[in-house]
Amino acid sequence: MSFRLRVLGLLLFVAVAATAATAWLTWRQATGAVEESVTASRAETSRIAEGLRKYGYAHGTWEGVGPTVLGLARDTGQRIRVTTEDGVLLADSDTLAGRNARRVSTEPPVLVDPAPRFRIPDGFFPESAAKVTSYEIGQYAHTIRYATCLTRAGAEPRVRTDEFATPSVVLDPTRPQCRRTLAGRGSEPVRRDTRACLSGEADGINACLQRVFRERTAAVAPPRLEVRLGVRNASPPDLAIAPTVGVAAGVALAVAAAALLLSRTVLRPVRALTAATRSLGEGDLARRVPVTGRDEIAALAHDFNRMATSLQRSEERQRRLTGDIAHELRTPLANLRGYVEALQDGYVEATPELLDSLHEEVMLQQRIVDDLQDLALADAGALTYHRTDTDLADLLETCRTAQLARAEHAGVTLALAYDRPDADADAPVLVHADPDRLRQVIGNLVGNAIRATSDGGTVTLALVPHGELAILYVRDTGHGIPPEHLPHLFDRFWRGDAARGRLTGGSGLGLSIVRQIVRDHGGTVDVESTVGEGTTFTIVLDRA
Repeated sequence: MSFRLRVLGLLLFVAVAATAATAWLTWRQATGAVEESVTASRAETSRIAEGLRKYGYAHGTWEGVGPTVLGLARDTGQRIRVTTEDGVLLADSDTLAGRNARRVSTEPPVLVDPAPRFRIPDGFFPESAAKVTSYEIGQYAHTIRYATCLTRAGAEPRVRTDEFATPSVVLDPTRPQCRRTLAGRGSEPVRRDTRACLSGEADGINACLQRVFRERTAAVAPPRLEVRLGVRNASPPDLAIAPTVGVAAGVALAVAAAALLLSRTVLRPVRALTAATRSLGEGDLARRVPVTGRDEIAALAHDFNRMATSLQRSEERQRRLTGDIAHELRTPLANLRGYVEALQDGYVEATPELLDSLHEEVMLQQRIVDDLQDLALADAGALTYHRTDTDLADLLETCRTAQLARAEHAGVTLALAYDRPDADADAPVLVHADPDRLRQVIGNLVGNAIRATSDGGTVTLALVPHGELAILYVRDTGHGIPPEHLPHLFDRFWRGDAARGRLTGGSGLGLSIVRQIVRDHGGTVDVESTVGEGTTFTIVLDRA
């Protein structure tokens, strides 16, 4: 399956699953919310009933109950219709809110009784309980009349409950027209009823007294209410399926379009990379892919271009190396062939000078071949090293002795310099290395320095111990190297002299061999040069 189809299928699956899950959750939550809004919960019912009971308990009348009903309807979100048990309408939240009254729910009404829940505290003797009951009946009658008067006058009664659970309204001296009279001990029928309760047991006496209280206060207490909540036939509406399906289909189509766009955006550079890779495999090393954006695909295209550039440069170096080798061997071999044929034909006499010249030319070609073999072994990691603890001071002295005659012939002073701390003046500077390969390195650098230094100049070999490192310097006072040539100095067969003369440029392999040998010893080699002042090669090795 193609990448586009896989991406499209994955995105479609995710979109459909997400849409279905979202639709299901939305349907569940919306249905639950509608059910909760239509049917009064137990908590809301209790809250409404208790709010109305407190109003009747404190005010002694249902007059002015409208604002309380409207406030409860707003707080609970319920439609509230309040009537007496005789069907007399007291308040309707729909009418109070300024809209047409809806048909009431068929659910059973909630009964609200504002009468006080009279009780006899423990510890009262029957005679005392009967007297208290008679007194509380009269007290309640006067309290209710006073609370009703305050309500009708527009005042809010302040009620407190005594130990017998009957209300007591705080006197308000600012309203003399509602000043209440002191409660008496009750009428004679009340006292007769309470004394009639004394003939039973203790528990029966309390129940009898409570019944007497309810019967004697029923005439003055506010009537019981019937409270209906909700609206008839307001069943929870089911959510429409069509809009949900439409939304799901729209989301799926949007995701599909986005998937197609995404796949095209992703596959376009992938196809370009595929074509470029195929061309690269067929030998077109100049093929590149365009890089746009900063995402992973752009990074991949950038890395591909960098790889192609590296391969192209490697191929160019390979071709240049082949051409350089042919160039280095063609002319000397042609000269040797010419001299040998001339000797065979008798045109040239085999003098000792001619034979020495031919031998020198052969040795030069042999050195080039040996250098090429060393580089090939080094590239393959097969160059052999015989490592031992080597004293660098002795190594530099040996290299100076070997190059001294060449330097004198060129009129160049070959000097040694040691920079050691006083404490280590006599301690050898040892490195674990192949001494023959290091002499090859120093010899190449010194030979180049002598060729680059004019008559009367100086080439210095310096050794500087620095902690766990040993630093070697090869300095000359020659003509220097231009800055633009320094990056190519260690390339194979590269010479700063465009004429590629042997007297000034050598074979072009020496510095490449130097760098490879130093790297194989875990060290580094760097060069600094100033035109007209000289050049310094720096080799850094780890001390043994």
